[in-house]
Amino acid sequence: MVKKKIERCGWVGEDELMIRYHDREWGRPVHDDRKLFEFLILESFQAGLSWRTILHKRENFRKAFANFDPKKVAKFDAKKFNSLMQDAGIIRNRLKILAAINNAKRFLETRREFGSFDAYVRSFSKGKRIINKPRDLKDLPTRSPLSDAMSEDMGKRGFKFRGTTICYAFMQAVGIVDDHIVGCPYKDLF
Repeated sequence: MVKKKIERCGWVGEDELMIRYHDREWGRPVHDDRKLFEFLILESFQAGLSWRTILHKRENFRKAFANFDPKKVAKFDAKKFNSLMQDAGIIRNRLKILAAINNAKRFLETRREFGSFDAYVRSFSKGKRIINKPRDLKDLPTRSPLSDAMSEDMGKRGFKFRGTTICYAFMQAVGIVDDHIVGCPYKDLF
C-alpha cells in the first residue's frame, strides 16, 4: 500500500521537527501567557535566521531561559547574561539576549496592564482570528497593518527586537493569523 503524501504548506520541507511544528503548533490559537512569552523570545531570536535553526535549538532555549518563565527571565543579572553568552546551545547574540531580558520585564508590565499578555496581543485583531487564503508561498505576507500596529505599540512600551516582520511571524505562530496555504489539511482547523 502506498502512503499518500500530505500536501503541507511549502515552507515545511522534509525536516521532521518542522513537520511536527507545522502540524501541531503553527497557526493554532495560543492563549497561555507563558507559551506566548516563549514565542515572543523565539521569534525575536529568529530575526535574520531561519525558523528551522531556532526550532532545532528550542529545547536549549527552554533550559537557558528558565522554561520561558518571564518572572525568572526578568531577574536575569550580569552573571546569567554572561553564562548565556557562553551557551553554545542558543544563539549567542548579545543584543538579542539583552532584548530577551528586557522583553521579559516589558511582558510583565504589559500583562499587569491588560490582565494577560494574551488580551494585549489579541487586542490588535479585536479578539478575532484572521484567516488568510494564500494559494502558495509567494502569497504569504511578511507584515500587515496589524503587525505594524503591534510593532509600533510594543516599541512605545520598550520592547526590543519587535519589528513588524517579527510581530507578523509571532501572530502566525500563536494563531492570531492563519496563513496555512489553501489546500493544506491544517487550514481552518481551529
